[in-house]
Parts: sequence; C-alpha cells; structure tokens
Amino acid sequence: MQTERVTYLTTAEQKAALEAFAKAHGKSVGNIVREATMSYMADAPLNDEEKMSILVAELNQALPAIDASFERMTAKLEAARAELARLRKQRKAAA
Repeated sequence: MQTERVTYLTTAEQKAALEAFAKAHGKSVGNIVREATMSYMADAPLNDEEKMSILVAELNQALPAIDASFERMTAKLEAARAELARLRKQRKAAA
C-alpha cells in the first residue's frame, strides 16, 4: 500500500490524549487516525454517485487479487482434468 503524509494541527492536550489512547490500544497514532477517519467517512451520508465512486475504487483495488485467484483455480482445474484423462487411459489400457 502506497501511503501519503497528512498533517493537521491540534492542541498539546489533544495530542497527548491521542497518543495515550493509541498506546492503550496497542496501535500507532497513525493507525488510530486512519481508522477514525474511515469510520467517520463511512457514517457520512453519501449520494448515489459518491457511493458508486467508492465501490468502483474498491473493486478496482480488489480485481488483481480476484484475477490471481481465478488463475490459480483454472490451473488446478486443468491439472485435475489432465489427471482424470491419464487415469481413464490407464484404466482402458489395463482392461
């Protein structure tokens, strides 16, 4: 995952509270901020176009893994078919 830096300003007290919260949960401050941001955005009302845009982006991100999974499945099926053909020939030769 390629990351980009985001900087924001906060008070010393808020920063300390955030750091303490992150430490108490065994996470980094960055992780807490990312999770909070995603949760906040997920709860925001979206129009249909915004929802579709998010779905398309998620699908585009998932497609390489889906494609690789289908490639592995296809290879396994082809290997199984070849093994079945070999066994059929072997049975005919033995008969």
